[in-house]
Amino acid sequence: MVLLVEFLSVETLIIDGGKGTLDLRRDGILYLFWQPGVGLEEADIQAAMALVNDVCHGRGRPLLVEMTGVKTVSHAGRAAFSNPSAASRIALLGSNPVDRVLADFRGPNTHPCPTRFFTDKCEAVDWLLQDAAGAR
Repeated sequence: MVLLVEFLSVETLIIDGGKGTLDLRRDGILYLFWQPGVGLEEADIQAAMALVNDVCHGRGRPLLVEMTGVKTVSHAGRAAFSNPSAASRIALLGSNPVDRVLADFRGPNTHPCPTRFFTDKCEAVDWLLQDAAGAR
């Protein structure tokens, strides 16, 4: 039952354009869910990260990005993920090799904060909740 409580959200917001949602979870993690089958453009990523920044009110928070089944991410959209934001750590969650390829769109040193790809949600959450001091 504890695991179920951890994943409950306090608030769910729709990303401009309707391709995803952002949840603020009770454990402080932001959960960005992209709809399966969508193609992401720069405007989609910018809208999502602007909402992350708005929700955080200047306080860094870990961000879990559910990208399972995302069809494409444009080159400009990939670049937009490299912009600094209120995300203190980013866990990219996928389920197959295509998701991994989409997640590995940038080199490991081009992300604005520690960023890793996961196929297991619990492992991703555990990593996000670790002390990020010194991690990179």
